[in-house]
Amino acid sequence: MLILGIETSCDETAAAVVADGRRVLSSVVATQFELHAQYGGVVPEIAARRHLENILPVIQAALDQAGVTLKEIDGLAASQGPGLIGALVIGMAVAKALAFTLKKPLAGVHHLQAHILAAFLTDAPPAFPFIALVVSGGHTNIYLVRAFRDMELLGRTRDDAAGEAFDKVAKLLRLGYPGGVKIEALAREGDPGVYALPRPRIPQEPLTFSFSGLKTAVVHQVKKHPEILGDPVAQAHLAASFQEAVVESLTNRAWLALEATGCTRLVVCGGVAANGRLRQVLQERAGSGGAELFLPPLNLCTDNAAMVAAAGYFQLQAGERLDLAADVYSRG
Repeated sequence: MLILGIETSCDETAAAVVADGRRVLSSVVATQFELHAQYGGVVPEIAARRHLENILPVIQAALDQAGVTLKEIDGLAASQGPGLIGALVIGMAVAKALAFTLKKPLAGVHHLQAHILAAFLTDAPPAFPFIALVVSGGHTNIYLVRAFRDMELLGRTRDDAAGEAFDKVAKLLRLGYPGGVKIEALAREGDPGVYALPRPRIPQEPLTFSFSGLKTAVVHQVKKHPEILGDPVAQAHLAASFQEAVVESLTNRAWLALEATGCTRLVVCGGVAANGRLRQVLQERAGSGGAELFLPPLNLCTDNAAMVAAAGYFQLQAGERLDLAADVYSRG
């Protein structure tokens, strides 16, 4: 069964063709990094306009790369949410038009659940059940995943997401956009022990994340020592200290979830899962802590349509069809 996936939840226009929910025949992504860099972050209206320009050429490129035509597609899948409403509308509108014209079924995909299913596009997918830590620019969630269509939310951030905190701290340090990539590169030159930054936690809610206090602590360091902004060495130390605090918070809660549920398998996915330091710490802890770790390759961590097509396949197989009158959603 061939599924054409379409992803436009934020600032990347993507399309992919996936066979039977597991085999990626094509995956095309058009990024907007350079477009938004001058603003220090994604501007929703600009992102939506660029999606409008990119969507049809990207879909055609995905079909060409897979060596198939629209008539050979068995179904479609598009990100329905959460994400930027204006951006989501573009992808969903095109998906609905294709589904109606081709008389093919359409699945409306939950973007975060699609990230989790990226782990099944690898040669060694996880067995059920497992814990999934989804870490992206807008979300930081922990799920207990019992089956393809059975995912229970165990914890989430109550304020900033990890990726959002990376972007805000990068902007504060005048590093530019995308923040996660900039901070990771700078942190390699720094000592994470130079600045004492908090690891925010909520005792009554052990699986709840909070990164706002950590971000504020970085702001206070810069206010207290404004010379940091003109000192590349001090900037590197602060970037490394901040990154280490985020990595430690993410890793500790992932292991708390493993212990609480009795699971021994952990999937970590989403854009921040591409961070090299996070991957290193996770691998080290998995090696010594008895957990089986699954990390999608870097191209499947960031937003892509292959994961959307995979999620859509399992929805369509379960008989779930999106009503063409259904709308997109920003939260969920």
